[in-house]
Amino acid sequence: MHWIVDAMNVVGSRPDGWWRDRAGALAALVEQLQRWAVQGGHQVTVVLERPMPLESELVTVVCAPRAAPNSADDEIVRLVRSADTPAGITVVTSDGALSARVHDAGAVTFPAGRFRALLD
Repeated sequence: MHWIVDAMNVVGSRPDGWWRDRAGALAALVEQLQRWAVQGGHQVTVVLERPMPLESELVTVVCAPRAAPNSADDEIVRLVRSADTPAGITVVTSDGALSARVHDAGAVTFPAGRFRALLD
C-alpha cells in the first residue's frame, strides 16, 4: 500500500506548539515517517505546501509547485489521479474537502490524528 501524507494536516492535528517552528515540525514528521516506513515496510510520500529543503532516502518528499491556498491538496489529488492503481493509495488527511476529492479519484483516506498516534 502507498501512503500519501498531507504534511500540514498531520502536523496541525495536535496543538503541540508546531506553529513556533513550522520547518522543525515538518522535519520531525519526515523523520517519524522514515522510522514508520522502515518498521512496517510502507511506501510513503509526504506532500508539503511549499518548496522546502527536506530530503529523505526512504520517504518521497513532494512539494507543491508554489505556495498557494490548497496547493498541497491539489498536488495530492494529482498524485492519486496519476497513479496506476489509485485504489492502492491511502491519503492521510482530516480535510473534508480533500477527502472528497481523493475518494472521487479512487483512493481512501485515513484520519490525520489517528495516523499521528500511529507514529508515536
